[in-house]
Amino acid sequence: MRLLIRLRARRDGVYDTAYHRGLAGRIWQTLEDTPFDNNHDTDNPNGIAFSNVFPFGDFEEGDQRNVLVAATNDDVLHAIGADLIENREFNVKEMPFEVDEITGVEPDVGEPGTHGVLECATGLVVRIPPSRFDEYGIDVDSDAAEFWKPEHTLDPLQTQLENNLDRKHSLYQPDYLPGPSDVDGDLFTDYELIKTYSLPVTVTENVEQTYILSKFRFHYRVRDDDHRRHLNLALDAGLGERNSLGFGFVNVREDQKEPPTAGQASARGADS
Repeated sequence: MRLLIRLRARRDGVYDTAYHRGLAGRIWQTLEDTPFDNNHDTDNPNGIAFSNVFPFGDFEEGDQRNVLVAATNDDVLHAIGADLIENREFNVKEMPFEVDEITGVEPDVGEPGTHGVLECATGLVVRIPPSRFDEYGIDVDSDAAEFWKPEHTLDPLQTQLENNLDRKHSLYQPDYLPGPSDVDGDLFTDYELIKTYSLPVTVTENVEQTYILSKFRFHYRVRDDDHRRHLNLALDAGLGERNSLGFGFVNVREDQKEPPTAGQASARGADS
């Protein structure tokens, strides 16, 4: 599930591309003094993902902007929404907004047989651990993880995305359900790279790092109910790392979503 938070600019402003920590701070502020207050102090993925402030660009007083917040736990979203109704000031660093409206939305990749596309809207953080450098032919003399780049090929990207989603599945799905690596078949049928770029990111107070990010369109065909659940988990928890800073947030491209044909639907009904 997601919250669509509609914002109204309180005065003219310049869009801050280094918004990540400021937006994360405003969202976590809503969870203070709730049972979910400490979720962001763990090394585990925290089950929350969020978009940038969109549409992108400078704004004038009264302009509308939006933020989408997704979570694996609906109670987290209820807590966020309840606080924003009470405390409508929504400043993202020097970008001054107030909450105009909050709406619940429930995106879904579609039933088995559906073809579609997930688009990464905020940049994907994928890092390859040093223990796998030799496996992927990465000639880097470093003990630090290497950000994925196109020259590394898709193999490590696919592996790291699946491993990361496996971890989220183990945290936020029942134990008896198979995770992404427990089933046959890949998460996506095609990986369409839009661009790779570097961005300075403030990860903690007074600590800035340069991230190498990638934007992708991930094409899929939903194989079965397990695959559908894995893809919908990506919608709720984000793909890749650093979702708590707003990276790896994905949307369903509704304009490219194709429902299953009648033949596919009837075949699945015969098997069930």
